[in-house]
Amino acid sequence: MSSVSVGIVGLPNVGKSTLFNALLKRQTAFVANYPFATIEPNIGVVPVPDPRLERLAKITKEEIKMDKLPPILPATVQFVDIAGLVSGAAEGEGLGNKFLSHIREVNIICHVVRFFEDTNIIHVSGSVDAKRDVEIIKAELILADLQTLSKNKDTKNKEVKFTPELVGKLINELDKGILAKDVNLTDEEKEAIKDLHLLTMKPVIYVANVAEGAIAKELQDTFGLKPIMSISAKIESELSSLSEEEQMAYLAELGMKEAGLDRLIRLAYESLGLISFLTCGEKEVRAWTIEKGMKAPQAAGVIHTDFEKGFIKSDTVSFDEFVKYGGWTKCREVGKVRMEGRDYIIRDGDVVEFKVNA
Repeated sequence: MSSVSVGIVGLPNVGKSTLFNALLKRQTAFVANYPFATIEPNIGVVPVPDPRLERLAKITKEEIKMDKLPPILPATVQFVDIAGLVSGAAEGEGLGNKFLSHIREVNIICHVVRFFEDTNIIHVSGSVDAKRDVEIIKAELILADLQTLSKNKDTKNKEVKFTPELVGKLINELDKGILAKDVNLTDEEKEAIKDLHLLTMKPVIYVANVAEGAIAKELQDTFGLKPIMSISAKIESELSSLSEEEQMAYLAELGMKEAGLDRLIRLAYESLGLISFLTCGEKEVRAWTIEKGMKAPQAAGVIHTDFEKGFIKSDTVSFDEFVKYGGWTKCREVGKVRMEGRDYIIRDGDVVEFKVNA
């Protein structure tokens, strides 16, 4: 699939902009090394952390006897900075319409919730109350979807897949405060309402913007938000201005193993059911994002649409065995390269060479 798109949402003054600016600083470093990324003013394109790629690059350099490492192209995530929402957005208050239209375009919502106290940063609702803030945004998304459903409840167009009965079922549940993604729907019903682009069908990650030391599990137990992770936008902003070596030292000083932004990217992948397969050669070493459960021909199509049509087979080896034996040549000699056909389901970390008709 193309780059995963994560929409950062939240009330004003929750730290959303600080978090996004930290991403932009990371993007600047990323673009310096990988100039293929296309940047728009409201989008930060950052690499998916994957230490496997550097290992593959070193093995490829040694195996092919290259003078330098081949280019490393990680998978990417787009973070979209969506205008701060206020109560009444569904009715057009503030930048409500812009906010809602941008959410329709992303794969997953990253809902930043303020948990920190700071008298210098005024809260739009007058006080820090995470549960209330979550309910405000939840209510606005539900209201927007109710408007969409109401416009379509009497649709008799034969080209649409959804029925008035299905629309009515969703309206009834949303009226109770239940998100569309939590309504008991069959796979056929989920497919039928795709064209409605309901906001509350999108998966949500809750990010608790905390002062140093807060723990996400405590927040999850207290507020019942899942999945949730804690992050300090202030710390992430400080980290983004440091060199890689300085970042590692700062994280160690804080007792953290990795930056919060790296954890956020991984959580987005897990929530969307995504994995990466790997390709390597003299031209490049690259990670490709696919949905878990995707078969080999469809995975080949992610590289180029013609590859799916012309798929013959895939030569496949696990990352661990590829590293253990030092590349394609040795893996073939010891029989670790598997010839997989059209029904093979790609696994995370598979190193693959696709054979296709030209």
